[in-house]
Amino acid sequence: MTDTTRRAVIFGAGGAGLAVALSACGASDGDMTASADQDGSQGGQSQAAQGGGELAKTSDIPEGGGKVFKDQDVVVTQPAAGEFKAFSATCTHQGCPVGSVSNNEIVCPCHGSRFSAKDGSVTNGPAARPLAEKKITVSGDSITLA
Repeated sequence: MTDTTRRAVIFGAGGAGLAVALSACGASDGDMTASADQDGSQGGQSQAAQGGGELAKTSDIPEGGGKVFKDQDVVVTQPAAGEFKAFSATCTHQGCPVGSVSNNEIVCPCHGSRFSAKDGSVTNGPAARPLAEKKITVSGDSITLA
């Protein structure tokens, strides 16, 4: 084998390895696109909720938990009785949708980041930035995006 041929083989193998490594960085377990609330049901609602329509009833949001609304990119939590918060449902680490809320933590299934259900702050990395807060309105038993 000549030096040029060896060099071509080494660079080719290195490039293939790099391609495999980079594709693995964006891989998921296949469950990344389905947002689930605490009981495992789908969390999406109609597009009307984006324009101020009802997103959920207060009784739909468990205390210490929450519900992910994939279509609206929002997660609504109830960290304490009668206290409702809303945050972006997109993890600040690599943009994966968060998957669930339990024990007052919002969990991203992609790399295990966890966020406080009270203020969106990071409680466990690799995410370094908090979830963005979203505005909601609670009127009676109705929760709407503001």
